Amino acid sequence: MQKSVMSQVQLGCSYAKTWPMRKEVAPLFAEFKVIRATELAITVMPILAMLTLFFQINYLGSDFLPQAIASSLFFISLPLQGLLWLGKRAQTELEPAMQQWYNELFAKMVANGYDAQMGKNKPRYLELAELLKDMFDKMDKTFTKEQF
Repeated sequence: MQKSVMSQVQLGCSYAKTWPMRKEVAPLFAEFKVIRATELAITVMPILAMLTLFFQINYLGSDFLPQAIASSLFFISLPLQGLLWLGKRAQTELEPAMQQWYNELFAKMVANGYDAQMGKNKPRYLELAELLKDMFDKMDKTFTKEQF
């Protein structure tokens, strides 16, 4: 299923908000690092792009305008790259071992009072994020500690 760049970026934003930013899952998934780096890039890169443009034009002259624009566009693109990666990851189906862990975790949560419908036959990372978020938000701390 091919999505537009804009919808991929929006999905990446949504996925970043859904993913539980917890130390328990940080070593297991790349999402923790990518989300942190993307959040930092969203804050810092526009400022860096403007400073690059300003200093290159003011101190190197208008002869360097194309290079200044290229540098600024590069800095602006970094947060978008993170959001695109997150959007792609959200749509990616879980590998078989991860899918089995997802199903086991879901079954344990239901056995402990979790009330939700099982998602798809082949869950994606977005469904995993939702399940993990529900586990941290809705299940007791003892249950959560047992899973990690």
